[in-house]
Amino acid sequence: MFISPAYAQAGGAPAGGDFIIQLIPLILIFVIFYFFLIRPQQKKAKEHKAMIDGLRRGDQIITQGGVYAKVTKVMDDAVEAELAPNVKVKVVKSTVAALVSKSEPANDN
Repeated sequence: MFISPAYAQAGGAPAGGDFIIQLIPLILIFVIFYFFLIRPQQKKAKEHKAMIDGLRRGDQIITQGGVYAKVTKVMDDAVEAELAPNVKVKVVKSTVAALVSKSEPANDN
């Protein structure tokens, strides 16, 4: 006959080392993502939360809308900010983008 039968090679089960070698690139990618993306973002979020928790009356802030204001009152989830003399607005704390200058701590004497 012109057609000969083809026999598959019996390779057996893959060794455990082959599986680990295939996982190494995936593990490296995860490690790179963690150190270059996830960890810095968590650090930045933690610093922002600490900045928001430390707000007090008299601080100069910038909102995410780019408005400079002076904090006149701090509430649980918002701050009252003075944009100009006798012009006050209520701003959600999470929208405070930056702290421009810190006020001096009040003396309790």
